[in-house]
Amino acid sequence: MLVDNTVDAPSAITLRDTAYRLRSAMMRMAADKGEGYIAQGLGIADLLAVIYSRQLRFDPADPDWAGRDRFLMSTGHYSIALYAVLADLGVLTEEQIDEYGLNGSELPMSTFDETPGVEITGGSLGHGLGQAVGMALGLRLDGGDQRVIVELSDGELQEGATWESAMSAASFGLGGLTAVVDCNGIQADGPIVLDMEPIADKWRAFGWAVEEVDGNDIDAITRAFDTLATAPADTPRVLIARTTPGTGVPTLVARERAHFVRVADTEWAGLIAELEENRG
Repeated sequence: MLVDNTVDAPSAITLRDTAYRLRSAMMRMAADKGEGYIAQGLGIADLLAVIYSRQLRFDPADPDWAGRDRFLMSTGHYSIALYAVLADLGVLTEEQIDEYGLNGSELPMSTFDETPGVEITGGSLGHGLGQAVGMALGLRLDGGDQRVIVELSDGELQEGATWESAMSAASFGLGGLTAVVDCNGIQADGPIVLDMEPIADKWRAFGWAVEEVDGNDIDAITRAFDTLATAPADTPRVLIARTTPGTGVPTLVARERAHFVRVADTEWAGLIAELEENRG
């Protein structure tokens, strides 16, 4: 059955419940792996809950349906979050997500487009926006009205190809393209190296309609998408989302911000309990 989330509008309570389910699934997937990109996944759960529950036309029974809106995850190492969404929708099975990151698993720690519901191979950072521009342009040339939403990271804003793509999107008038920039302040070796602020003003200068929000505030995210929807039809849109890695699990939030969080096997039960206690 087609779920048209451009029409159906779940409540904030429903969206928070969805974000909690996503975080719970991620914690289960990451448990006992020793390490992983769990902090980033927890950080973008609220964004993904809104995007998949309130923005996309998407048919879980037919994830390759030609009329679907496209969601592209440029940060392929956030795969744990995308897999949690796809499992919540029924595209992936519980058995599949239980094998996340294991040798021979169908769900590697960085995305591949062979996985149902995954649009692009991610992980070579700085290329997601360019792929989204090409996809949005191709869909328009084919006469389609499908939207393209692409998630990318603040670290990718250090890549020249990202800004070339941003300039191209505005030049082509790709109003069907929305970028969601996860600004969590970290990259592979620690804090972001280059000073990229003011990020929102830079995107405006490149011709995009811009909203900037707390990326862990469901109500703010929803309002921002609603505002972006009112932008001129030939203007690409971008949501600058300030997220906190580890959201929902205070111990992970307090831990040194790291690209690849190490968690001892003995910690997982306590961390999962923290998530349950902080369910909001």
